[in-house]
Amino acid sequence: MIIKYPFITEKATLSLDKNNTLQFMVDRQANKTQIKDAVEEMYNVKVIKVTTQLTPRGEKKAIVTLSPENSAEEIASRLGVF
Repeated sequence: MIIKYPFITEKATLSLDKNNTLQFMVDRQANKTQIKDAVEEMYNVKVIKVTTQLTPRGEKKAIVTLSPENSAEEIASRLGVF
């Protein structure tokens, strides 16, 4: 399983509104292409860009930018964030 769970913090929520991005904790072995494909398939959206970073706890976080025709807020509400 590539996508583990959505990563929601105050900063992630601000980025969601401002930059149309979603953040997920992902499998440490997953690459950006695999993450992009998984998000597009799971949520039926078009992904423009994926950025990854390792957290201080050694977990991998993916910041996924959606295309303008897809709303990150809509996906977040489907996930139960709001």
